[in-house]
Amino acid sequence: MSISKELIFEQILAGPMGNFVYLIGDAQTKEVLVVDVGWEVDKLVKKIQERDYKVAGLMLTHAHFDHTGGVKNFLRVFNVNVYIAEPETDFFMIPVDHLVMLNDGDKIKVGSLEIDCILTPGHSPGCMCFRYKNILITGDTLFVDAIGRTDLPGSDPKAMDESLAKLLKLPDDTVIYPGHAYGHADCDTIGNQRKTNPYF
Repeated sequence: MSISKELIFEQILAGPMGNFVYLIGDAQTKEVLVVDVGWEVDKLVKKIQERDYKVAGLMLTHAHFDHTGGVKNFLRVFNVNVYIAEPETDFFMIPVDHLVMLNDGDKIKVGSLEIDCILTPGHSPGCMCFRYKNILITGDTLFVDAIGRTDLPGSDPKAMDESLAKLLKLPDDTVIYPGHAYGHADCDTIGNQRKTNPYF
């Protein structure tokens, strides 16, 4: 998928569970937000430093260990705000200095850009998707041709149905970037997912 020249956007595979870490930010200022740090923190830090990016914050799609296991080590290098949905804070057991609680519709600034926060409970009470224009980071809410599990503590199948209905209202050219490499591709459009994802 093509990425706008104003944007830094990287999808990085990390860890034994096929997790994706994301870097999203302003290409002009080189400020980036990092999304979900579960594994291989040293490799991630090296990549950020090699590209001379300025880390402006850490956004978490939810609190499960495979998305947050590297937070403590990451914050030893980059002492930045950690953003997480307010309903998810009861599950987030990592002490951090600067925790910012998000609600549906909030925006996070990075350089001259604004990232939209979309609350999508179901997999966990405070799953959050992050959107910039037609890019949607979906965490474990929506995968390519699948969805996140709803049989875990804090999961809610009814809430998941409502969250998926919310995402289906987005334009067809919205590109989903999931929390895991579980599908036949690393990303796909909402339009294609309408046709191929059995949960839609």
